Amino acid sequence: MTSLPLTRDQVRQIDRRAIDEYGMSGLVLMENAGRGTVDVLEQLGIAGPIVILCGKGNNAGDGFVVARHLEIRGYACRVLMLCAADELTGDAAANFAILQKTDVPIDEFAGQAGSPSPDIAWVVDAMLGTGAHGEPRPPFDTAIEWMNEQSAWKLAVDVPSGLDCDTGQPATHTVRADHTCTFAAMKIGFTQPGADAFTGQVHVCDIGTPPRLLSEAAGK
Repeated sequence: MTSLPLTRDQVRQIDRRAIDEYGMSGLVLMENAGRGTVDVLEQLGIAGPIVILCGKGNNAGDGFVVARHLEIRGYACRVLMLCAADELTGDAAANFAILQKTDVPIDEFAGQAGSPSPDIAWVVDAMLGTGAHGEPRPPFDTAIEWMNEQSAWKLAVDVPSGLDCDTGQPATHTVRADHTCTFAAMKIGFTQPGADAFTGQVHVCDIGTPPRLLSEAAGK
């Protein structure tokens, strides 16, 4: 993995080239991302139920993989959806279809700001990925506020929802994570002053991207 932080466009280029030029399946990259996130969760310590908030893009797909691997390893978890299943496409839809065949509970997010749940040990943010811009729209804004109000530990998948991964600037509604599992390389916005209040400790997870591709994207 490159030690240099990368921009949103550089990360997208890496994903595209990994699939188009290196013949890597997007499903494999997503699988590695989700499994790597669970590896980090185990290292940090899992002592109770885990809730995964999922949107509808590839970030949600990572969240579905996280849920599946948590169940495989014997941890209690549930997925809260912020979109209808028929809005999912591509690799995210494929992983949702797999998750539906497991015993992981899948429910619609119905939480309200100001309603903390003391029985949750971890909340995982798989709502908005690196491609998100501007202010999160409903129901994401409410879900972000609900997540921030929980006493549970909070982990963001790739980028805290609401945080711009290029500028490090937060939206009005931005997840305040204790830990962030970001993929392939550090994002340049995470290095900006004040961004750590939202990312917490950043863990760069290897998803199988060839080092040569990472170096080329970083201009090395």
